[in-house]
Amino acid sequence: MDSIWLEYGWTLLILIGLEGLLSADNALVLAVIAKHLPEDQKRKAISYGILMAFVFRFGALFAISFIANVWQIQAIGAAYLLYLGLKHVIKAKFGKKNENIREDTEEEAKGKGFWPTVSKIGLADLAFAIDSILAAVALALGLPDSPLPDFGGMDGGKFLVVVLGGIAGLILIKYAATWFVKLLDTRPALETTAYAIVAWVGVKLAVITLAHEDIHILAHDFPHSTVWTLIFYGVLVAIALLGWFAPSNKRTPDKELM
Repeated sequence: MDSIWLEYGWTLLILIGLEGLLSADNALVLAVIAKHLPEDQKRKAISYGILMAFVFRFGALFAISFIANVWQIQAIGAAYLLYLGLKHVIKAKFGKKNENIREDTEEEAKGKGFWPTVSKIGLADLAFAIDSILAAVALALGLPDSPLPDFGGMDGGKFLVVVLGGIAGLILIKYAATWFVKLLDTRPALETTAYAIVAWVGVKLAVITLAHEDIHILAHDFPHSTVWTLIFYGVLVAIALLGWFAPSNKRTPDKELM
C-alpha cells in the first residue's frame, strides 16, 4: 500500500513541476493582457480573471471525472496532447518564433475597460487549463487504483491528483510564475522540454486508450505494468535532464509580470 502512495506522490510532484514550467508563459500572457490598465487595476484584473478561471476549471474537473474512462475521450485527449507538444517542439527546433506575439496580444487588449480585460484573462486561463487538466488526467489514469471511493467514473485517488494538479496550476500562475520565468531566462530549453513532456504524456494516454477493454489492442494491465512504468518514467527523466543541461541561448526577459 505504501508503494502506491509513493507512486501517487511522485506523479503529483511531476505534475506540479510541469504546471510550473507551463505557468511561466501563461503568466506572461496574462500580464500582457492587463498591461494597458492602471497599476491599481492591473492586479485586481489578474486576480479576478484567475478567480473566474478557478470556478470554470473546477467545473471542468467535475465533468471530466465522469467521462475520463471513455475511450473516445481518452483518444481525443491523447491526440490533442501529442499535437500540442509536438507543435511546440517542432516549431522550436525548425521554425521561426514570432517575437511579436506578446506585443500583438497587448495591442488587441488596449482600449478595453476593466471588466472586458477581466473576462479576457479568465478565458485565457481557462484555455491554459484545458492543457493542464488533460495532462493531469493522462498521468493519473496510469496510476494503480487507490483505496479511496470512486468519484463519478474515476478512482477517488486519481481524481484527487487531478484536482491538486489543477489547484497547483492556478497557484503557480498567481504566485510562483516570476520564479519560473527567471528559470526559463537562464535555461530557455526547459520551455521546449515542458512541451516534449506534454507530448510524452500524450503517448501515455494513447497507451491507456489502446489498452481500454473496448479496444484491447494492448493488454488491459499493460499501462500499469512494471515494464511500461519504468519505460515511461525513464524517458520522462531523460527528457528533463536533456532540457536542463541543454546549451542556453537566453531569451529576452519580460519584466512586466504580476
